[in-house]
Amino acid sequence: MPSDDALEAMAADQGPTGASVVTTLPAAPRSVFGWLTRIKELNILLALIVLCAFLSFASPFFLTTDNILGVARAFSLTAIAAIGQTMVIITGGIDLSAGSIIGLSSLSAGLLLANGWPSVLAILAGLTVGTGFGVCNGLLITRVGLPPFIATLGTLSIGRGLIYVVTMGYPVTAPRDQLLLQIGQGYLGRVPMPVITMVGVMIIATLFLGKTTLGRYIYAVGGNEEAARLAGINVNRVKLFVYTASGFLASVSGIILLSRLVSAQPTAGLGQELPVIAASIIGGTSLVGGEGTAIGAVLGAAIVGVLENGIVLLGINTYAQQVVTGAVILLAVGVDIWQKRRERRVA
Repeated sequence: MPSDDALEAMAADQGPTGASVVTTLPAAPRSVFGWLTRIKELNILLALIVLCAFLSFASPFFLTTDNILGVARAFSLTAIAAIGQTMVIITGGIDLSAGSIIGLSSLSAGLLLANGWPSVLAILAGLTVGTGFGVCNGLLITRVGLPPFIATLGTLSIGRGLIYVVTMGYPVTAPRDQLLLQIGQGYLGRVPMPVITMVGVMIIATLFLGKTTLGRYIYAVGGNEEAARLAGINVNRVKLFVYTASGFLASVSGIILLSRLVSAQPTAGLGQELPVIAASIIGGTSLVGGEGTAIGAVLGAAIVGVLENGIVLLGINTYAQQVVTGAVILLAVGVDIWQKRRERRVA
């Protein structure tokens, strides 16, 4: 199928010598609007700007420096985990265990800190626990052959159960270590450190997905797994990597959460799967695989965070947050389906 950017038609004419003459027709013109509407991140950014503009008129407290930075710090945890979730969904999978990994990595580091471990070792141990759960997810899917939904649903339950068994429902208070506090409560100028971490992870993930061979393999597996396998791509290795990456990034969010609370709560990360998956989907990641970006995941998390902040500022019942989030997910998926149908008609 010829691309939209350069439509080529080859006409073969027999000359005096019998040779074929190939001519190229000029590219069909494309409207600027049609080109822009195909950039998902731009559409999501415009939606975020419209939402922020509405809230700035509806509440005088929204468009203040402290509130904006506070909102960014709040959704940064979701965004970091959503970047890992995006890589999983690009391959056509799903990771329901993100919330449990956030809680378990936070608890692991908190327990070790409370027992006198150096902060660096305790943090590394927490990251290792979360990454290990990601590896387990990947092995259950690639080696045992479990569907991603079942495998990660099982590890979600196991992780949450371990948290309750270890804590007996009581929080674990961590010492106020300077390094730990800097991770979640520190600032670089006026910008909170979690926001700096989120931007750094986004940049690295964007370069990885767009510029590396493994990053392109991730899209190839999600686009057509069988074709990727026939092309020589080790599909199982790619899947193992994305679930490991998802576990690692969820554990990064867990460490930041521990730093912000200075305690490991048994309910930490509970139900966080929905915001993480929602951020990825709202950010333009296709549930059927093959499409998605780290920038889109961050923008999706920003929309969820701004919506939650707006509900609080406008005095709306906080229980409506889940209703609004669900409605936005349906809208995002509906727009994605509409754009795909429109592209097929144009093609």
